[in-house]
Amino acid sequence: MISKEEIQRRLWNGANELRGSMDASRYKDYMLGLMFYKFLSDKTLRAYVSVSKSKAVGDELVKEYADMVQKSGTANAANPVIKMLKKYLGYYVLPHQLYPSWVISINSGDFEVEKVISSLNDFEKSVADSASSGDFTGLFSGLDLTDTALGSSLKQRSDNIKALIMLFADLNMIELQENDILGDAYEYLIGMFALESGKKAGEFYTPHYVSEIIAQIAAKSASITTIYDPAVGSGSLLLTVKGHLDEEQKKSLHYYGQEKNTATYNLTRMNLLLHGVNPANMDIRNGDTLAEDWPEDPSRPGQGITFDAVVMNPPYSAKNWNKAGLKGTDPRFEYIGGILPPDNKGDYAFLLHGLYHLDTNGTMGIVLPHGVLFRGAAEGEIRKRLIDKELIDAVIGLPAGMFTNTGIPVIVMILKKNRKLGTPVVIIDASQGFSKQGKQNVLRERDIAKVVDTYMTRKEVSGFCHLATKAEIVANDYNLNIPRYVESKQTETGGDVDAHLLGGIPKSDIDSLNVLNSLVPNLIQKNFTPLRKGYLKMETTPEDFSAKVKSSDEITGKIRELKEKITEYGKVYFKQIKETKPGTLGSESTTLKESMLAKIMEILTPYTFIDAYEGYQIVADLWRESLSRDLGIIAEKGFYEVGRTAIPNMVVKGSGSSRREEQDGVKGAIVPNELIKSRLFAAEISEIEKIKAEIDSLNAKIAEAEENAKNEKYEYYDVFSAIYDDEAEKIDKKKIKEALKNTKDAGKKILEEIEHDYETLSGKARELKGKENALCEKVQERIANLTDQEIDALMNEKWFSPLESSAADLVLKPIESELAKIKTLYDDYGTTLSDIDAEIEAVSKEIEAFRKELTVQF
Repeated sequence: MISKEEIQRRLWNGANELRGSMDASRYKDYMLGLMFYKFLSDKTLRAYVSVSKSKAVGDELVKEYADMVQKSGTANAANPVIKMLKKYLGYYVLPHQLYPSWVISINSGDFEVEKVISSLNDFEKSVADSASSGDFTGLFSGLDLTDTALGSSLKQRSDNIKALIMLFADLNMIELQENDILGDAYEYLIGMFALESGKKAGEFYTPHYVSEIIAQIAAKSASITTIYDPAVGSGSLLLTVKGHLDEEQKKSLHYYGQEKNTATYNLTRMNLLLHGVNPANMDIRNGDTLAEDWPEDPSRPGQGITFDAVVMNPPYSAKNWNKAGLKGTDPRFEYIGGILPPDNKGDYAFLLHGLYHLDTNGTMGIVLPHGVLFRGAAEGEIRKRLIDKELIDAVIGLPAGMFTNTGIPVIVMILKKNRKLGTPVVIIDASQGFSKQGKQNVLRERDIAKVVDTYMTRKEVSGFCHLATKAEIVANDYNLNIPRYVESKQTETGGDVDAHLLGGIPKSDIDSLNVLNSLVPNLIQKNFTPLRKGYLKMETTPEDFSAKVKSSDEITGKIRELKEKITEYGKVYFKQIKETKPGTLGSESTTLKESMLAKIMEILTPYTFIDAYEGYQIVADLWRESLSRDLGIIAEKGFYEVGRTAIPNMVVKGSGSSRREEQDGVKGAIVPNELIKSRLFAAEISEIEKIKAEIDSLNAKIAEAEENAKNEKYEYYDVFSAIYDDEAEKIDKKKIKEALKNTKDAGKKILEEIEHDYETLSGKARELKGKENALCEKVQERIANLTDQEIDALMNEKWFSPLESSAADLVLKPIESELAKIKTLYDDYGTTLSDIDAEIEAVSKEIEAFRKELTVQF
């Protein structure tokens, strides 16, 4: 019952420990390659079980398979058992070359690296004459196990390879794939290796959040049966589109992709296969997309196949892209008049290649640098013709710093061939919506949803989206640079000279407070009265006005109303989750997540003053932080059974070479120990908190004594300085007894009190540790004995209480923003020029009076 997050953490930690100084972009090929071989090996054993009806498991299954092959003849392709497996799978792995056989040899001490090398080579030979050879041939060609980067000596290489093999040894790859964990773990590792690889990551990885924008737009814009990525990288874009299709669409979806880098091409095929893509439904090619057009329609020689969706993140501004000497007569460029993009910038070459292969009713999404929006010469002419043909449907500007291989901001361009003439181009500036994670800027779920929703609804949003007509674009000389169409929002309040001179708050500034004017118009009218034409007087302080607003019936009513709706929302989905039957969830979790996200938007959208996407993000965070993992576990056992299940609590101890993972007791599989503790053991927690308060009080007394020990003016400084350690900057407890022998009267009494405080503190610390350990044991024991009602209450609190408590924040956040603006206006215009003049005059008079009092003495 291992979760997706646990698998990901374990594998990535293992990768970091094992790769040493090897570059991440190289090590990924070894790790992901062996991980995939484990998958092929496990599939071979699963196929053997299916055809033989064997009941054996583990090493016994490996032995039985080996015995069966031996009895049937020589262990090669002619063996009837091997023939049967090859027909069943399209490939086979011989018994002595199975991954578990490597593990057995490691455990028995007779492992040799050559065994792994021969296994990988023989697998290549086994598929050479297979109908599925194109799917498997060359998969392991980049795994040079003699590379000195794996270790300078044969022994070091052997040890490192053994350690890597053992990292996957106990994982059942088939079960992990069936539970949608394996493919996600593989994709996670690719992403993590990309972060570690820096600029080299651009060769194989598109950040998931960028893929999501393109994938969601493509999936919602067209009926997809075929999809093509001409710069396929690791295949993440193809798989992200797949994730937004229903089960029937996934079954028939055919994937096409081309990749120039051979190692990355192998990565793509592995990634698709691990995500359950049928080999018959994938055509992935190792080749240069621009040098030679592919794929060609077999029924129409010289014509390219067209696709329902074309998606890509090509190399930015690729130099010398036209090494093949292509001409304008190439059908890919002929489509827009035979204009070739400049040799030193291949952006439009990739765009035109993809557009050529786009079906009439299809959708294309491509990631490009901003330069394609405004550069001139040949690129300017290509852009003009694309606009004149009305092929560009949207331009979406993304934040800078999102890619490991470039810090520049990029855009996503959406293109369609079936746009109705006169349809405006959707121009979105999404450059400000992101969060910072380490060195990267990352799009949150709310940012992605806002972009996709805005594109789909095609609505103008001030400071975010503009619908640009062709006439506007032509008037801008076909320049699509985003700032020409979307103005950034002004957040600062402009100064008003009359208000500064004569006082009063400009009425226009108060009228611009849309939220407060719509929710509490009466409070606005009562507290802002006319001072003179166009200016208002604030009848109270900003603090008093803020309190009135927040306690008003209108605002408290909105909070109460929204909380009730969110509580009902939680009840509906909590019931659905509870009723999940073991083995039935699977991909349905995606449907449930989408339903929850759509419903929270439905609840929040009518509250026009609320940013509904903030609520969207709360639900998205709930899925990322707990629901996704919890549902996967519930789907194995059922809600109440897993609610009473305890699992090892693994913690990381040590650092560097001594860093290790050890078990520290147990924890609830889905019910957090801390929640059990806080809700079911209130009396014990109260006792612990009381002891902590006593310890804090004692520490405060000791701290005061230590301060006195540094104060030479203190009455008993000599007494304290005798027990104070200047270097450690604290009292030395060992010196107290010695000092007591040489101290009398009041000083002695003080030392006795300090000694007693230390003894009491030590006792309280032991008592605290004992009670905390006892409570920890009680909590661990209680997991298995939780009642259904307790599990209901605890899990409802874990999943939905944070959402319920957010109701007030969602309502108050936009209100507090406008209240802050009022405070600024009040402060800015509260003091007039006359006030300043009067203050200057008063100070001047004081100075003059003081001057007259001065007398000169000789």
